[in-house]
Amino acid sequence: MTELPRQTLRVGFVGTGFIAHFHLKSLVGVRNVEVTGAFSPTAEHRARFASEVEALDLGTCRAHDSLESLVTADDVDAIWILSPNYTRIEVMRTLTAAIKTGRSRVFAVACEKPLARTVAEAREMLRLAEDAGLNHGYLENQVFSTPVQRGKEIIWRRAASATGRPYLARAAEEHSGPHEPWFWQGDKQGGGVLSDMMCHSVEVARHLLTAPGAPRNSLKVKAVNGTVANLKWTRPGYADELSKRFGKAVDYRRRPAEDFARATVMLEDEDGNELMIEATTSWAYVGAGLRIQLELLGPEYALEYNSLGTGLKIFLSREVKGSEGEDLVEKQNAEQGLMPILEDEAGVYGYTDENRHMVECFRKGVKPLETFENGLAVVEILMGLYRSAEIGATLAFPAPELEDYVPVVARMGA
Repeated sequence: MTELPRQTLRVGFVGTGFIAHFHLKSLVGVRNVEVTGAFSPTAEHRARFASEVEALDLGTCRAHDSLESLVTADDVDAIWILSPNYTRIEVMRTLTAAIKTGRSRVFAVACEKPLARTVAEAREMLRLAEDAGLNHGYLENQVFSTPVQRGKEIIWRRAASATGRPYLARAAEEHSGPHEPWFWQGDKQGGGVLSDMMCHSVEVARHLLTAPGAPRNSLKVKAVNGTVANLKWTRPGYADELSKRFGKAVDYRRRPAEDFARATVMLEDEDGNELMIEATTSWAYVGAGLRIQLELLGPEYALEYNSLGTGLKIFLSREVKGSEGEDLVEKQNAEQGLMPILEDEAGVYGYTDENRHMVECFRKGVKPLETFENGLAVVEILMGLYRSAEIGATLAFPAPELEDYVPVVARMGA
């Protein structure tokens, strides 16, 4: 029996790539946590990650040479699953098997978005977590981003209370494309940009439309309509660029995944009011870097946010030359010109508050705001959008056909 609260939550990371480093930087701003273990199949990566943990003074981190070693370590209380989408279900199976046979002391698990590639996988992730008695958290950072938290609080306290609940949420996220080859492979990632980025847009929009203190399932999905397209990366020159960058595994001439997606999600609240989500995502955006745009509209008010509308900007002339990097903004597309600067990306994007929330909930034994149940609900919406795009029609919910549905781009194989 795990005694709670714990003074310090000892976390083990599964995965040491780009997103894991983002989480690690955010943990500098979180109390009562240590990163005590990490596993990656690549020895160099896990060793470098362990060194970074100690450099950031986040604990003494052991680089484990197997997942089994990490989940059965006696100094790990919680697991953060940050490995590629196609690995996550096996990570959960390994973790829960170790718990049920008494070989693991882990009592909580958090998983990066999206929870899974299909509804069936997502449902299995939830079943495994609950069967093993794990407290579980879904790592959807945009819900915890500072403008979302502050904006929702003001809208619902000042405006909705006086004139009525919000009824339309718009969310858009776009950048020039992912870092790693598996993101571009439909079977490994589970889809294209709709799977990769629409998971953010759908959940942050649902969060903004949900009354404070109400469960997310107080909003019922009535129908979804989705569109997917290949706008940029299937053009011959750009398809060849992907092959040069990532090798034969990424072939957008023969096996593309969508680089643009649009969604309309129709919902109903507890009183029967009709609500709407409009969302767009793209890997075909060329600008300063990652752009997130949010709107929330109600009877007498509106919320607007653009992540690139920063207070700090720097201009660099063509005489200032340097190597490519992402030191100013994520997915940075230029090293010269007028550039917006995100002074604290981990904070603005929500990683710091997300991790603070998960750490406090886990060490105290409290159910987090975002759980695997929310992750499953998001995957159901995403699969509905893929199915809608495939049949060219609006899909009514509930939709039992989605239980075993696999998007077209994921069925194409590698």
